[in-house]
Amino acid sequence: MQEGKEESQQLMNSALSFAEKMLTEYGEFLPYGEAITKDGDSVSVAVDNGEEYPASSELISMLQNAFKASANNGTYRATALVYDVRIQLPSGDKSNALAVELDHQSGYSVIVYLPYSLQDGQVQYGQISASAGKGNVFP
Repeated sequence: MQEGKEESQQLMNSALSFAEKMLTEYGEFLPYGEAITKDGDSVSVAVDNGEEYPASSELISMLQNAFKASANNGTYRATALVYDVRIQLPSGDKSNALAVELDHQSGYSVIVYLPYSLQDGQVQYGQISASAGKGNVFP
């Protein structure tokens, strides 16, 4: 399980750089993913439903299904699904946050929340938090 946690942490760090780039340049991003293949390579994962302005919930579902299919056939050993959410902070205030669903073939599964704000075109992060993941990518 420790290997799963360490590999998932590396994957999250890699995946978050794209979200920060998109937020800095455009102020938003569509849900996307990143995965580690069985050979240890990191790959970007994106889906397209053909719509110019797709619903995030549909893209999240499509990415989850793509991850499950690739995990079932042994292509991936770790996945990261990144999307934008609103969360309530411990202070009671609401904040935008990056949500990162991490799943590893070892059974490690967590959802990490990283609150953020945009100030003068730069991303400012708040206190990171996490909760147990759904663990539904790997069989």
